[in-house]
Amino acid sequence: MLGGLRLLTGILIFLIGAVALVHSQDSRTADSSAASASGGPPKAKVLPVEDTVQGHKIVDRYRYLENANDPDTKLYVEQQLGYTRSILDPLPGRDKINARLAQLLAIGTVDTPQMGGKYYFHTQRNGHQDQPTLYVREGLNGDDRVLLDVSQLAADGTVALDWWYASEDGRYVAYGTSPSGSERSTLHVLESATGKVLPDSIEQTSAASLAWKRDSSGFFYTRYPRKGDVPEGQEVYHRHVFYHALGTDPARDPLIFGDGIDPEWWPNVTLSEDDRWLLVDVGDGLTKTELYLQDLQSKGPAVKITTGKDFLYGAEFFHGELYITTNEDAPRYRVFVADAASPRRENWRELIPQTDAVLQSASVTGGKLLAQYEHNATSELKLFTLDGKKLSDIALPAIGSVFGPSGRYDRDEIFFGFQSFTVPPSIYRIDLNHVESSLWAKVDAPSIDPAAYDVQQVWYKSKDGTEVPMFMVSKKGIVKDGKNPTLLTGYGGFNISMTPTFSRSMYLWMEHGGIYAVANLRGGAEFGEDWHRAGMLDRKQNVFDDFIAASEYLLAQRYTDRDHLAISGGSNGGLLMGAMITQRPDLFRAVVCAVPLLDMLRYQNFQIAKLWIPEYGTADDGRQFEWLYAYSPYHHVKAGVDYPAILFMTGDTDTRVDPMHAKKMAALMQADARNGTSKERPILLRIDTKAGHGQGKPVSKQIEEGTDMYSFLFWQLGMKP
Repeated sequence: MLGGLRLLTGILIFLIGAVALVHSQDSRTADSSAASASGGPPKAKVLPVEDTVQGHKIVDRYRYLENANDPDTKLYVEQQLGYTRSILDPLPGRDKINARLAQLLAIGTVDTPQMGGKYYFHTQRNGHQDQPTLYVREGLNGDDRVLLDVSQLAADGTVALDWWYASEDGRYVAYGTSPSGSERSTLHVLESATGKVLPDSIEQTSAASLAWKRDSSGFFYTRYPRKGDVPEGQEVYHRHVFYHALGTDPARDPLIFGDGIDPEWWPNVTLSEDDRWLLVDVGDGLTKTELYLQDLQSKGPAVKITTGKDFLYGAEFFHGELYITTNEDAPRYRVFVADAASPRRENWRELIPQTDAVLQSASVTGGKLLAQYEHNATSELKLFTLDGKKLSDIALPAIGSVFGPSGRYDRDEIFFGFQSFTVPPSIYRIDLNHVESSLWAKVDAPSIDPAAYDVQQVWYKSKDGTEVPMFMVSKKGIVKDGKNPTLLTGYGGFNISMTPTFSRSMYLWMEHGGIYAVANLRGGAEFGEDWHRAGMLDRKQNVFDDFIAASEYLLAQRYTDRDHLAISGGSNGGLLMGAMITQRPDLFRAVVCAVPLLDMLRYQNFQIAKLWIPEYGTADDGRQFEWLYAYSPYHHVKAGVDYPAILFMTGDTDTRVDPMHAKKMAALMQADARNGTSKERPILLRIDTKAGHGQGKPVSKQIEEGTDMYSFLFWQLGMKP
């Protein structure tokens, strides 16, 4: 889920770094031995940098930790890893926790298939495989055949399959792989019939959007600049659309779209079924997209067909018409249709109006519209005619979450995935001729008994009176004695919903009497764009207030108490954890803060974080600085305060959230917190030197990480493994 510094700041860092290099060899042994002798955490070197930001003087004692290549940063990481291991490795019951996690994470995964010609393509992970395998099935009832096993590409399983697209006739699959969780994808193409990998290879295709031509002769795709094409540090922006004809030199691929647009906007591509129309949706991905339509037959330029307002739009083609899903003047979304030959806004006709549920997607399949909704954070599926008339609801196995619904305009079948807290992922097929569903694939979970667990949804009031829902999962028969070990999590941002999902590792927690709680905070998508906007920019404090209120509800209802309440969150949820640490340290016994954003005055200067300015704002703007500075966790650590036990977790190859956040925060808290040197309630930093933000993390690393996390939580909450 950060670029440029002012010249003065850059010079200060350079000079201080040069001084540090002079003393580094002499100081390393002394610092390390001092830490060992005291038994506390290693003392991070203090090299203050003072900035004046929007009239405020701000001193950053650990600015050098932003540079992963600084010798003092490398020493800091090495010493922190040693200290963290000295605390976690001796904890009782680690072997039991590790063994049970290995069993639980052996419960596999399965995704919905893509259809292409006579083929069905899908990914699945079984047992202790580190990465999912891509399979192909010829015919609906054929046997699965391994098409691509990325686990064979690295001995430690750290090469991941990031994305893949089957061609229209199923002849080829374009896919992206990346090492060590970096998500820096390289595009490859393989032949479905033989598994042969073609010579075509294209770098800089992270999170690629791709649309095959009907005859499989080539595809439109998105790519980032190559090194040297743009100023250093800008390679993570300027995503443009190109066309690649199979068998040609990718370096000569023509630019199709991207010149003149905001370099931080992401374009995505959709091609009509007759190859005539190319649709490019481009925007910040958070609050605004614009639609551009190009007639490939006339070879004219792409024309913008949306309004220029702050709304989200997505569309697909069928028989020369565009089916457009948008939140334009409808925060819970609606569907329009327009003739591709005359797509101006005044020619749009509403098909499906806004309802009390949030419309997440609408796609043409088998000459019908398949719509996925979310109501009170659970899924619904509905079928409509192409004129917008409702045909039927599609029955789901239980209350839970639909994922990856897939179909094609020319097929009379639909696939969708389903899961819930107590239902492992399963894939269902719908025959549109009878609107009947049947099980197509499922994940077996022989080592757990879902029937032994209870799921409930409760509602509580936040600080301003807003009603907020929360899911709670535990063993049946839990007694409200005020002492149940409870793990509360949340996210609250980026228009992302926290719906019921099957978490394998949570069963370890619940098997030992723990309660697992998921709060549906503002900032998410659970109730539409209004709910999202109520938790972003100057309203971000609402997210923190919602989470505090969830914690207080758990205490007031005697589910748990402060000595048995732990919280966890990652990425934007890691920012949430940082706010909880600094705003209400009295509420929690332990905190797991993963791949977090914590320095909100400088976050936008690293990795891809400029993309998140529409969500958070930037300290470069005077007004936005005020609200960021009001909650930025790194700037609200207070000396002498007793904080919860904290486990910061990050990855050195994270290309979204820079690991500097966790490094700086751990150094500051170990130095200033009253319990900063405590071995009973410690502040720890766990850095995986060969992992990123989390995507593509091999199962073996997930087990290692989970063992550390649950050993830490069991220890702090007094649970016996």
